[in-house]
Amino acid sequence: GLDLPEVALVAILDADKEGFLRNVRSLTQIAGRAARHSQGNVILYADTCTDSMRYAIEQSNRRREKQVRYNMEHEMLPRQAQKSGSGQSALLAGRVDTSEVNMTAYPIAEDHYAAAADVQKSYTASENIDALIDKAREEMERAAKSLDFLAAAKFRDRMYELQKLREENRNQNSKFTIHNS
Repeated sequence: GLDLPEVALVAILDADKEGFLRNVRSLTQIAGRAARHSQGNVILYADTCTDSMRYAIEQSNRRREKQVRYNMEHEMLPRQAQKSGSGQSALLAGRVDTSEVNMTAYPIAEDHYAAAADVQKSYTASENIDALIDKAREEMERAAKSLDFLAAAKFRDRMYELQKLREENRNQNSKFTIHNS
């Protein structure tokens, strides 16, 4: 494994070259180095999106959504890890940081895991599109009920994007059907 502390940027060159350092496990582990940094980013350079890349991206997105949901349920905001020496002196001196945290606006990180190189193509399996559309609709309604209209608009846009992708897939599949007469 990589023994690097908080890394702000991870760039994987030739990510589409399948092999020992480009399989799902390695891509996930390498990308995970940026997860501990508050502004961490991962860039995968590739000509095509391989199954390993697609699965690693989907797993990262699933884990992120699960963590955000957990944080919102338990009213927690993520923050950067503190260095070991910084907290002890404040603790011994009896000082407590009582800064107020606004939990109503949880940062939506959808923009961070977009496929930047190919913004027109979504790497979503066609079987999952209907489930993703339903999930986006539920999230949109939940955000609207909590009066977070910015998040609701982002989920609405995601829902429309997925519906458009579903229609494109249907149109593309209908082009290749053979009609015998």
